[in-house]
Amino acid sequence: MRTAAAYHQLMTDPFRVTGGCLCGALRYEATQRPQAMGFCYCADCRKASGSGYIPFAVFSSNSLGITGPMTSFASKAEAGRDAIRNSCPVCAGLVFGGPLGKTNSHTIYVGSADDPSWFEPTVALFVRNLPSWVLVPPGLQRYEALPP
Repeated sequence: MRTAAAYHQLMTDPFRVTGGCLCGALRYEATQRPQAMGFCYCADCRKASGSGYIPFAVFSSNSLGITGPMTSFASKAEAGRDAIRNSCPVCAGLVFGGPLGKTNSHTIYVGSADDPSWFEPTVALFVRNLPSWVLVPPGLQRYEALPP
C-alpha cells in the first residue's frame, strides 16, 4: 500500500506507458493514466491468455498511440456483443482489445507492457467464473460479471 505522499507523487508525475507484442512489431504508448485496472476471469479472457485471468488496463483512445501490423479476432462476449482482441500477425502476441479507431477506449493487456510497475488493480471482473485454483488479490472490488 502506498503512503498518501507517494500516491500524490504518482498522480502528479508525467505518465507514460509503452509496450507491445513479443517480437516488437506491434507497439503502443499511453500518455494518460488508465481509467480502470483489474483482472478479468471470464472464460474468454482465460482462453485468450492461456491462464486463469487476464490483467487489464483501460485507456482513453485519445491518449493511446498504436503502431505496427495487427490482426483482430472477434468473438461473442457474454453480454452478446463482439469482443475484439488484437494481436501481432508476426508473433501472435496478444496486445489490446477493442476495434481500433471505433471506440473511446481500449483495453491494454498488462502483460504486454514494457514495465508494468504502474499497474495497480482495483477490480476483479467475472468472479462467478473464477477457477478454484485461481486466487483473487485481497482488496479488489469484486463483480460477478461486468459492473453496472
